[in-house]
Amino acid sequence: MTTLRLATVNVNGVRAAFRKGMGAWLTERNVDILALQEVRAATSDLEDLLGPEWNILHDAATAKGRAGVAIASRGAAEIHRVAIGADDFDTAGRWLEADYRVGDANLTVVSCYVHSGEVDTPKQEEKWKFLDAMEARMAELARDHTFATVVGDLNVGHRELDIKNWKGNVKRAGFLPRERAYFDRILGASGETVECVDGTSGTGLGWVDVGRAAAGEVPGPYTWWSWRGQAFDTDAGWRIDYHLDTPALAARVSNHAVDRADAYDQRWSDHTPVVVDYTLPLA
Repeated sequence: MTTLRLATVNVNGVRAAFRKGMGAWLTERNVDILALQEVRAATSDLEDLLGPEWNILHDAATAKGRAGVAIASRGAAEIHRVAIGADDFDTAGRWLEADYRVGDANLTVVSCYVHSGEVDTPKQEEKWKFLDAMEARMAELARDHTFATVVGDLNVGHRELDIKNWKGNVKRAGFLPRERAYFDRILGASGETVECVDGTSGTGLGWVDVGRAAAGEVPGPYTWWSWRGQAFDTDAGWRIDYHLDTPALAARVSNHAVDRADAYDQRWSDHTPVVVDYTLPLA
């Protein structure tokens, strides 16, 4: 048996993250596949920062300097896909799929950056459209791919355990009942009727929240803290960075870690990496 290490992190601008110390973390953690969100840079920047040992896939946002998702790996992907949803819906810089050959099996990795949203604005309408497309695509992935994972900054705290101050955020984007209902369905038992937190019902897709499975029924562990105030020092965070796995892949998890910085001044992003080890072979 061997181990595949997959990490995801919203870098909040990859060039700034490397200036603040991301490179040292990456060297120390010995990651095999690295999913990034909010790259906000060119592919050439990623190549310069990561170096020639990495194979890089990058989907930049339509608007320069915004969003952007990437997957870097020690081995080359066989194929990748970037578009989900209707043809007239712009998902550039928010959804990147890559298929890797691991042993005798295919592993599909998705780096995803969901819109942050803002209640009663066009930003929230874009978020609803994206969540609709994401749910539909994850239904297809669950049906067609045995080993698949959707990782990244999904910008929704699914449960009360996922936000330190959840009572004050029930009417804010990121913890709206309708947003959380998408996760109720995505993580509900496959094919079964799911009663959602917003009062609706739907069909479960059967995905596994690796972070919650590893942590159990405890607050957090949080993955994002505001730069402002004492949010980091008091651990007033949100768990919005996920590894969502198909059941067969989730069964291969051997370790889950949230790489929270030791101190505020050691942070190189407002998010922290989430690192998962998988015991191989997959087949």
